[in-house]
Amino acid sequence: MTEQRSERLPRAQRREQILAAATTAFARAGFAATSLDDVAREAGISRMIVYRHFESKRDLYEQALVRFGDRIHAATLGDEISMKTLEAFIAAAAADPDGFRLLYRHAAREPEFRSIVDQVRQGMAEATYEQIAGRVADPAWRKWAADSIPPVLVETIMAWLDAGQPDPATVADRVQAVLRTIIEAAHQAPDPPPSR
Repeated sequence: MTEQRSERLPRAQRREQILAAATTAFARAGFAATSLDDVAREAGISRMIVYRHFESKRDLYEQALVRFGDRIHAATLGDEISMKTLEAFIAAAAADPDGFRLLYRHAAREPEFRSIVDQVRQGMAEATYEQIAGRVADPAWRKWAADSIPPVLVETIMAWLDAGQPDPATVADRVQAVLRTIIEAAHQAPDPPPSR
């Protein structure tokens, strides 16, 4: 990539450029193995320009996570989880696979960022718990299903991204079928769920 030092961009635009480059660089190698020089090279700018916008590598990583988390939140905002919500979640992952991998794969493995991922997944579980209340009466099984659905959803989409996003027209239906199976299992379960 060529350096763009001479090209002046408005502050917000430059910040977005750096965040996009950081997302790509961090998703490729993780936090520890990625330097600010790697991010600067990916953005086609100098390391000094990165420091003008972000205090540290940690700050940049956190902001890249927040950036993608905000995109997911905006895409799936609403009072009710529906097929449209699932399609929006998948579309956000497809539009920014590096962001999806960074938030749900890399950050989960980085001890200093694990709490961010845990918070995102907890929010997903709480929203799921509320949404399936009418379909799974037993609170213990509802909690089991609500805790199980987010990681299954994320890993299913991750596998789809890793496979090159095959059959984009049917992926939402396939993912929904997997999630429906978990809900159905919780709905029909006669005994308490296994303890974790």
